Amino acid sequence: MRQLPVAAKSIAAPMGKTNYPEPYASLVEGRLKRKLGDVFGLTNFGVNLTHLSPGAISSLAHSHSKQDEFIFVLEGTPTLVLREEEFMLNPGDCYGLKAGTGIAHQLINRSDATVTYLEMGDRAADDDVTYPNDDLKATQLANGAWAFTHKDDRPYEATCSR
Repeated sequence: MRQLPVAAKSIAAPMGKTNYPEPYASLVEGRLKRKLGDVFGLTNFGVNLTHLSPGAISSLAHSHSKQDEFIFVLEGTPTLVLREEEFMLNPGDCYGLKAGTGIAHQLINRSDATVTYLEMGDRAADDDVTYPNDDLKATQLANGAWAFTHKDDRPYEATCSR
């Protein structure tokens, strides 16, 4: 059966929902992420429409071992953080993040207005995510769920799905 077009703003997205364990989950409370690709059953890549309230971050600074990412700014002026470098982005700007580079990245909304952007990424299996500034690492399990551990491999209390 063919799916009809969907208004992106009609897709439910609880503010601040994340797979991060505490104390990290509360750090993204100003982020609203609509998983557009999931609505259509996409399995090879994901597409998210993400909104960042003033002062919010997209994620902890992180890098993927196997998953490429791409962002396209629709509204607002987020700051793209790449390791120690920062770049102000404007509507229409985009950036690609190649997997395996070890370049930690995140978006921060340092403005007084909401930032809206599209984020796209492949869903390569067996991905590992490194968080250089935090005592956290993530490993994608065979079923697609994410296991979060401390850097010394002690598990956090829960394993979450993406």
